Amino acid sequence: MAKDVTAASFQADVLDSERPVLVDFWAEWCGPCRMVSPILDEISVEYADKISIVKVNVDNEPDLAQKYGITGIPALQVFKAGELVKSMVGAKPKAVLVNDLAEFLN
Repeated sequence: MAKDVTAASFQADVLDSERPVLVDFWAEWCGPCRMVSPILDEISVEYADKISIVKVNVDNEPDLAQKYGITGIPALQVFKAGELVKSMVGAKPKAVLVNDLAEFLN
């Protein structure tokens, strides 16, 4: 299950993580966000030893969303060693997401 992250915990949970972290920028009113959420939960369980998956509610954390240039949601951003290394926008089927994340899952 993806962990909720706030501005206060972003440094520790994302930037200081020893493994890649996929950040799901989402909002409760966003239909595509609700569609992709269970898919991300499945990926987080199946690849728990490879990648961490966390969620940032853009309504609760507008400063984080602005800092990382979030203009459309769901926005999925992968951070590795404190750096943003990949960005994806929009809901995708699980197979497509796993393929997009392959470099971090092997």
